[in-house]
Amino acid sequence: MTDLLAEAQGLDARDPLAAHLDEFVDAPGVTAYLDGNSLGRPLRSLPERLAEFVRDDWGTRLIRSWDEQWMDLPTELGDRIGRVAIGAAAGQTVVADSTTVLLYKLMRAAVAASPDRTEILIEEGNFPTDRFVAEGVAAERGMTVRWLTADPVHGVQLEDVAAAVSERTALVVLSHVDYRSGALADMKAITDAVHSASGGVGAGALMLWDLCHSVGVIPVELDACGVDLAVGCTYKYLNGGPGSPAFAYVNARHHGVLRQPIQGWMGAGDVFAMKSEYAPADGIRQFISGTPPVLGMLAMQGMLDLIETATIDGVREKSKTLTEFAVRAFDDVLAPLDVRLLSPRDAENRGGHVTIGHPDFAEVTKTLWPDGVIPDFRFPDGIRLGLSPLSTSHVEVLSGVLAVRDALGS
Repeated sequence: MTDLLAEAQGLDARDPLAAHLDEFVDAPGVTAYLDGNSLGRPLRSLPERLAEFVRDDWGTRLIRSWDEQWMDLPTELGDRIGRVAIGAAAGQTVVADSTTVLLYKLMRAAVAASPDRTEILIEEGNFPTDRFVAEGVAAERGMTVRWLTADPVHGVQLEDVAAAVSERTALVVLSHVDYRSGALADMKAITDAVHSASGGVGAGALMLWDLCHSVGVIPVELDACGVDLAVGCTYKYLNGGPGSPAFAYVNARHHGVLRQPIQGWMGAGDVFAMKSEYAPADGIRQFISGTPPVLGMLAMQGMLDLIETATIDGVREKSKTLTEFAVRAFDDVLAPLDVRLLSPRDAENRGGHVTIGHPDFAEVTKTLWPDGVIPDFRFPDGIRLGLSPLSTSHVEVLSGVLAVRDALGS
């Protein structure tokens, strides 16, 4: 225990991003917040930013702010996410609806573009929203969902996908980081396999990546990987706040080809023409449907500033030291108590969280939360230690692991 504490303190002392810990709002009574992969903490600068918005942008400029800044905010903020976090050139990313709605839009548009193909391929353990939307889209189009089985700890592998894709596949939907184990998929290799197995880029199956557990914590290179489509949320590592809108990426080669199914006025070519028939806007803007959630886009802007300062590569390096230390603490403190490691051991194959398992973890979590130790329970018996690099210290990780140990022994 003494060695672990000394190691944690040493890692914090050498952490080049340590100064950023003070940029987040204090949570009185919380000693270890290990759920940043579900809901990121707010920045200290946010209350003044919200007050400024109410006072100036909304309160003073009133409806004039639509012309002055809000109308273009979905695409401008999308471009910023593209540049800072997901490796996407301008004009391909838009901030709009919830993750679920954007998944529906992109899935539906993708399969409609390949009417002769009959299957959607998705991992059977993917997040429920992804699976439910895929099932719904398949039912609408008279298609079949083909379920991909993956290792529960190490996630989807290249060979799994390559063996399952065929000339019948219209769309492949996978998570870049598995929401359960934190396993990191090989985006480039899998995307290439999907394209080559279906006739080449643009010839058949499209690849859609769910970035919810990777954006803001892992460098993502959508353009370089040749990805067709992607969706990600903004309330985890982008700290956009509860219910903040998601983003959608559509590679420029699909603009003018894919047509989104929820035709709203904000995605029209001339928003205020009030035409009798829908004519979509050019480019990524057509994937907007209704009025943009301007308030919901405020908090993430400060976090993007912070990530840009720290660099996404710097964030990734600290993420690896945090999760590596969590695994070492697990080995010393929790493994002797018959706790199982449910994440890959190699940090290169892991995202920003470490999952551990024990039959008593549902009850353990209930005892931890009132004591100010907040991990994330996942059915049936897993605890996720979600380690948001810019707001989490190594000592905090150790505090959480020791609290789990003590709760198991009580």
